[in-house]
Amino acid sequence: MVEQQSKRKVREGTVVSDKMNKTVVVAVESLVPHPVYGRTIRRTKRFKAHDEGNLCHTGDRVRIEETRPLSKEKRWRVVQILSRADQ
Repeated sequence: MVEQQSKRKVREGTVVSDKMNKTVVVAVESLVPHPVYGRTIRRTKRFKAHDEGNLCHTGDRVRIEETRPLSKEKRWRVVQILSRADQ
């Protein structure tokens, strides 16, 4: 029996806003080479993710997974809280 792997995208990022109900904004950073000069630059993309139970807070490190459209802008959901922000 072969275990099937999920085809959904998974990202890790930091919660930058938790002011909405059951929604958090997660900033995912990636390092990409500059198209002309080749130097590595930092790119930040922000995703709105579903947080059932409002467990995430600003500064938490989380893993998010792609899902069906949940609202106009929400296409991700929080799978796991990797580390808590220092209180």
